[in-house]
Amino acid sequence: MINKHDDIIIETLSRLLTPFIQAFGLYVLCLGHYSPGGGFQGGVLVAASFILLVIAYDIKEAKSRLTEKWNIVLNSAGVFVYAGIGLLCLILGANFLDYSVLSKILPVGPEEARALGILGVEIGVEITVAACLVSIFLDLASRGEHEEALK
Repeated sequence: MINKHDDIIIETLSRLLTPFIQAFGLYVLCLGHYSPGGGFQGGVLVAASFILLVIAYDIKEAKSRLTEKWNIVLNSAGVFVYAGIGLLCLILGANFLDYSVLSKILPVGPEEARALGILGVEIGVEITVAACLVSIFLDLASRGEHEEALK
């Protein structure tokens, strides 16, 4: 059993590394148009940063930062962003996820509207992937009872 005094290095390193991992996840998201990366890879990195905190501390500490309710809200919000952009394209008279039609409501040309539409969809994917992976990890680690895991 690890004493509280023995894991100060792990806790400190995880606190220091978490913001950098999350920033790298956002970096991967933003460069997804032009290079390998995007919403899925960025979401995995953001989820990994949260899982690092769970491993360094415990599930109770992690759940004080991200409750099940907020995890469900994030899952739903990511899907809503993705589907909302597609439905907006349909409402504007184009095909589902035909981003060029977004130039009708955005003050940009069709090329820039495509780039912004893709970025919006990738943001939705990143939010959903991160929330889903965190949820799967917490369920597996706790066998469905989050308060009893990783003590």
